[in-house]
Amino acid sequence: MTLGVFLLANELVWNVYKLRTEGWRFPEGLPLQLCDLGLWMTILATFTLRPLAVETAYFVGVGGGAQAVLTPDLWAPTCSYPTAYFFVAHGGVITAIVAVLGSGEARLRPGSMWRAFGVANAWMLLVAGFNWRYGANYMYLCRKPASASLLDKLGPWPWYILAGELMAVVVFALLWLPFARRR
Repeated sequence: MTLGVFLLANELVWNVYKLRTEGWRFPEGLPLQLCDLGLWMTILATFTLRPLAVETAYFVGVGGGAQAVLTPDLWAPTCSYPTAYFFVAHGGVITAIVAVLGSGEARLRPGSMWRAFGVANAWMLLVAGFNWRYGANYMYLCRKPASASLLDKLGPWPWYILAGELMAVVVFALLWLPFARRR
């Protein structure tokens, strides 16, 4: 739970910082990225240990967080609070959910990768509707990020979305392997 409190405090400080420096911006200032889903599910998982929260936090948080850390879409200078926040938030999600599972307080159930995949896709559909309605680009569903990313290797729009789905299944399956061996 301590890591969950840390993640929650980090997120609250970040939102106060954004409000003070940028003001409230709609529609691009909302927590609708895939990593936001992973972050909030991780916080929920650390507080409640609910199986669906733990499963979604593990597969989405670790799978998405690792990709974000390896290919960050940074807009601020390297030595700045926004960049530090980015790495603390994504790294914190990975650390917190691995700690929850490593502690033995929660376990992944059979079929957990598919439940997490379903939650991620339900989130994607909600975000796609929001993007369509407000002209936003959350989860890069409408176009790729301006900086280089893994999406550049997955083809043009909309094919990179399908390729990303297939890649998510592969990543989720790889993340399931350490738990499949225990059964």
